[in-house]
Amino acid sequence: MRIVRGRFAARPARYPNIAWPVWVVVWVLLTAAAFVRLDTPAGLVHGQWPGAGVAEFLTQFALGGWYLIPSALLLVGANLTDWRSLSRRSRMLVYNWTCLAFLVLSAVGLSGLLVNVLKYAVGRARPPYFQDFGVLALHPFAFDARFAGFPSGHATTMGAVFGVLLLLFPRRWYIALVITACLASTRVFVGAHYPSDTVAGFGLGCAFALACGLVFARLGFIFRPTPSGLPVRKASFRLIAPDR
Repeated sequence: MRIVRGRFAARPARYPNIAWPVWVVVWVLLTAAAFVRLDTPAGLVHGQWPGAGVAEFLTQFALGGWYLIPSALLLVGANLTDWRSLSRRSRMLVYNWTCLAFLVLSAVGLSGLLVNVLKYAVGRARPPYFQDFGVLALHPFAFDARFAGFPSGHATTMGAVFGVLLLLFPRRWYIALVITACLASTRVFVGAHYPSDTVAGFGLGCAFALACGLVFARLGFIFRPTPSGLPVRKASFRLIAPDR
């Protein structure tokens, strides 16, 4: 944290000119399209999806704990390690793992906190109550799990994971997108959320991860800043020690 404070003080806040308004417009349009075209059919066939058992199994991997707990344990382990006793190669390896854990905690954790606030602030009814309340029943600040549908927390986690993978492995973005989007979509098949809930959550999580990547690039953690566009992974960032 001393390093973070020192670098924030020494390095001005110069971030690339990302077209965030365009991202927001696309995100809103996709969410609206899912709401108009898919939410009502999803509500009508609630509980009748084929392969719901497979979705019940896969949806567990969209829980934030799978990503937050290992990251927190990594940070604890790094704090319990005597870095002065390590070789330069080992110290760099521990440093890189620590930075990765910090990135995952920031992206998944912060987006998770925000989505939980939004869930109860919006108060949208979940699909099991489609027959009673319809597709757009809002009960703001009801603090009832029945009215905590928008956005999807699991989908937000998957969006954040996709954003992290996109930054780390930009050439394999399509593989990361397919896997994370499929896991996010299981929330529809298990009847926990409407399609628009998952689209909104996925976009929110991804945006948080990309914003965290920009801050990390400013700090010099994992990424290096670029004049325009997303940050680029530094050549020194390796999670496996080289043979030599």
